Amino acid sequence: MKHIYFISFLCFSQLFFSQTDSKIYSIIDQIDTKRIEADIRVLANFGTRNTFSDTISNKRGIGAARRWIKSEFEKVSKDCSNCLDVFYQRDFVTTNDGERVPKDTWIVNVVAVQRGTANSNRYVIMTGDIDSRNSDPIDATKDAPGANDNASGMAGTIEAARVLSQYKFDYNIVYLGLSGEEQGLFGGKGFAAFAKNNNWEIIGVLNNDMIGNIEGVNGVIDNRTFRIFSEPTSVTETEKEISNRRFYGGEVDGISRQLARYIHKLTLTYMPEMNPMMIYRLDRFGRGGHHRPFNDLGFAGVRIMEAQENYNRQHQDIREENGIKYGDVIEGVNFEYANKLTAVNAITLASLAWASPEPKNVRIGGIVAPSTKLKWDKATAKNIIGYKIYWRLTTASQWEFSRFVGDVDQFELEGIVIDNYYFGVASVSNTGHESIVVFPNDIIRTSFKRK
Repeated sequence: MKHIYFISFLCFSQLFFSQTDSKIYSIIDQIDTKRIEADIRVLANFGTRNTFSDTISNKRGIGAARRWIKSEFEKVSKDCSNCLDVFYQRDFVTTNDGERVPKDTWIVNVVAVQRGTANSNRYVIMTGDIDSRNSDPIDATKDAPGANDNASGMAGTIEAARVLSQYKFDYNIVYLGLSGEEQGLFGGKGFAAFAKNNNWEIIGVLNNDMIGNIEGVNGVIDNRTFRIFSEPTSVTETEKEISNRRFYGGEVDGISRQLARYIHKLTLTYMPEMNPMMIYRLDRFGRGGHHRPFNDLGFAGVRIMEAQENYNRQHQDIREENGIKYGDVIEGVNFEYANKLTAVNAITLASLAWASPEPKNVRIGGIVAPSTKLKWDKATAKNIIGYKIYWRLTTASQWEFSRFVGDVDQFELEGIVIDNYYFGVASVSNTGHESIVVFPNDIIRTSFKRK
C-alpha cells in the first residue's frame, strides 16, 4: 500500500510541477495599455521633472510629478481597502555630492508597499524613475518631458500596482518611484540604504528604465525583444568567496544573474511571443541605472529595458536639425510595447511573492566521483512542498536540466559528473512557484549519506 501511495505521489508531483498558474495569465491580461498611455502623457505634460525643477507648482516640475504619483498610489490603495502603505522617503544632497548637484536639495522617492500575508521581512521591488533631463543634466527650466526616459518605467510601475493590488501574496511587494537618477543615482542610494537599515530581505529589484521605445537609432524596429542587464557576481563578496570561485566556478552565477535567469525563464513560459535577451553586464557599456545602488549593498537587482535605443530622443533638448527630430517626446513611445514589459515585471513580482523562500547554505560535493552531491539548509516556511535541483553545461547561459527531489535537505545525482556542469537548488511552493535558484557557496566537507 505504501508503494502505491508513493507512486501516486510521484505522478501527482510530476503533473503538478509541469503546470502553469492561470493567475499569471490573468495578470498579463489585466495590464491596460490605455492606462499606461494616459499615465505617460500626464508625466510628460509636467514639462520637466528635473531633480532641481519647481517643487511648488501643481502643473510643472518634479514636485507636481511626485505628488501626482503618490496620489495615484493612494487611489490604488483605496480601491483595495488600503492594502498599500504609501509614503515619501527622502535624503538630503549637497553640492559636495557631485558636479551634477548645483544646489542643496531633497531627493524624494515615492513608495507604495503591498504587505504580504506571511508577516515577513521579505520584499520584491519594482522601480521607475521620476526625474527627467534634457541636454544639460542640471537645466531645471527648459522642457524635458522624458516620455520614454523614464515616464514609461514609472507608468509601468503604477500599472503593476493597480493590477497586483487585486491579489494576495505571501511576501511584500514594493512599487517605487525613484528621484535623482540623472544626477548620480541618488534616489536608489537613499532607498537601498533605507532597506538595509530596516533589515529588509530583498528577494530582487526590477529596475525599469526606458521600456517604451521600439525604433533604434540604427533604424531597427523591434517590438518583441527586451534586455535584462545583470552583473555576474556580487561586489560584496568576501575574499574567501572570490578565492573559491577560482577552483569551483560560478563566475556568472551571482544573485543578480540568477534573478535575470528567473525573469528570462518566466517570460518564455508565460509570454512566448516575447524575446528576453540576457545581457552579461551590469548596464549598458560605461553607463548606469538605479539597480546599481542596490547591488552595491549586496542586494539582487537587474535592469529591464527596451532592446532598441534611440539616442536622438535620450537626454536631448527638443529641436530639429538637418531634418532630424531630437527630444524625448510622447511620439517616441510605443504603448503596446510598454504594456508587454510592464507585464514581464508584474508576473515576476507575483511569482516571487508567491514563491517559497530559497534554500540557504547550499553546498556541493563530488570531486573525483561518478555522481554529484548537493546539500542545503531548508527554508522555514509553511508553503514549501519540496526542492528542485538545476544543472547546466558550464558554457550554457540558462539552466538546462532539473529534477524535483522532494522535501529533503540533500540529494545525489547519480551519473552526473561534477566537473562538467554547474548546479543550483530552488525551493518549490505548494502553488508550484519556485524561488530563485541558489548557486552553491561551499563544498561538502563531511560524510554524505545517500537517501
